[in-house]
Amino acid sequence: MRMSKSRSRSKTNRNRPVTGGNVVNRVFDSSGPEGKVRGTPQQIIDKYNQLARDAQLSNDRVATENFQQHAEHYLRLLSEAQREQDARREEQDARREEQERQNRERQAERDRERAERQERESTPRQDDPATAPQPDVMDLGGGSDEDSGLVETPESKPKRAPRRPRAPKSAGKAGEAEQAPQSGNPSEAAE
Repeated sequence: MRMSKSRSRSKTNRNRPVTGGNVVNRVFDSSGPEGKVRGTPQQIIDKYNQLARDAQLSNDRVATENFQQHAEHYLRLLSEAQREQDARREEQDARREEQERQNRERQAERDRERAERQERESTPRQDDPATAPQPDVMDLGGGSDEDSGLVETPESKPKRAPRRPRAPKSAGKAGEAEQAPQSGNPSEAAE
């Protein structure tokens, strides 16, 4: 595994090593004794194991050991990444289980409160005036509003009869004298 140490001048740093990233699917360039091997850690392990078998069949113990060491390096890298993933997954599972437990407790509390509220609403209270027996209203009759203790409001006052329109005024006092004898009332005629 060879990483370039030179930094590119562009703003994106493409050669930067990924720390804590997804090593399982990451593509590596491995410089082994037979040249470069490129692929994911599992692909590189398989390739080095195949090269080790080939070297063993050709009775080259040094090359076999060298390929096995390269394969072991990527195997350690892969197993460490998988252990970290498993630990993260276990943490997430524990967090999810704790959250579900808290949600169940909150839901149980809401259900209890709802049941208590429904029970209170379904049973009548003894001190509730709406459920207490009401006396019958009796009209004793003949009493005025002052006797009953009621307050007089504009709506309760009796309505007056509408005014009669006035007779049109005539053109002078002579007209009034002429109208007076016609009414038939002697006291009005004296005026």
